[in-house]
Amino acid sequence: MSQAAPQPAETRHEMLMRQTAEGMPLLRVEGLARYFDVSSPWLNRVLQNEPRAILKAVDGVSFEIPRGKTFSLVGESGCGKSTVARLVVGLYKPTYGHVEFEGVDMATLKTRKQQAPVRRRFQMIFQDPYASLNPRWRVADIIAEPIRAHGLMSDEAQIRRRVGELLEQVRLSPRDGEKFPHEFSGGQRQRISIARALASNPEFLVCDEPTSALDVSVQAQILNLMKELQTELGLTYLFISHDLAVVYHISDYVGVMYLGRLVEWGEARRVFFNPQHPYTRMLLDAIPDLEMTGRARTPVAGEVPSPISPPSGCHFHPRCPFANERCKAEMPESLGLAAGGEVRCHAVEEGRLPPPGDTGAVQAARARRDEAGA
Repeated sequence: MSQAAPQPAETRHEMLMRQTAEGMPLLRVEGLARYFDVSSPWLNRVLQNEPRAILKAVDGVSFEIPRGKTFSLVGESGCGKSTVARLVVGLYKPTYGHVEFEGVDMATLKTRKQQAPVRRRFQMIFQDPYASLNPRWRVADIIAEPIRAHGLMSDEAQIRRRVGELLEQVRLSPRDGEKFPHEFSGGQRQRISIARALASNPEFLVCDEPTSALDVSVQAQILNLMKELQTELGLTYLFISHDLAVVYHISDYVGVMYLGRLVEWGEARRVFFNPQHPYTRMLLDAIPDLEMTGRARTPVAGEVPSPISPPSGCHFHPRCPFANERCKAEMPESLGLAAGGEVRCHAVEEGRLPPPGDTGAVQAARARRDEAGA
């Protein structure tokens, strides 16, 4: 009886595409919270009769990121976006909640030996490329560090070839490996940071405002590079930004954070064209109307409250024009939307919000693309 011919081994790209089609999320965050004790010293509290001061940087955030997709977190400064990024990569330990990477709860990995195989599969790109690069090391050594740290290669000739390939992948020359970080522009330094992040062959990248320190034209180049690498390597991104035009350009899914809570999330086009939460609408209204349509705009009024003593109920109610007594007393629960995604808002649940108007988000994104192509 003849035996069946052996099936060819499944490549990494084919595996990623299959698992994407099956709808398996690469990352799942459930009820994630991080509190910081910012109290005065014990003796001061006793003498002045002060209670402990707890800063709730992240408070019950949940979301999923499918393979090969980009999930962006947006919000004002201090809303907890970067803290979520650091919790996901393990720089902070969560106060409660958990992070699952490919079904593995990261909290169950207690030792470095257990963590190493999983840690190698995700990396982080920081906001300031110069601060994240060792100024005393040559670029080749910076990029080679993850290769050596994870034991991916031991032969120095192979490591040099791999570093050259990574530099070419981010549109730099292999000869740039002999230079120091201060010899490059801001955009080139961020390319070096991306090359270092790719050195360990990761599947998941956490990008903490990687373009905020760059000029607009350079931002577009870096974003286009990241999208090309995502398509080529099957990467998954958690993208942190406060620039909604950048988020519109790169995202598949968008989550809007306010004072440590995720108030709305969903597919990027739905959030931009049909925003539900009043805070999301106000953020989109803050984008300049480049076509000067003269439409009515609702600016974001007031200041973000202190996360040490946040408002009761819905944290946004002191700044919300649609708030009522229920908003002040009761914290809203996540409400599933027919168009996909979730929102946490009593006014949406009760049908008190008017239909969303046009916003300047799409016009700003088009202007960015036009400027990049000019």
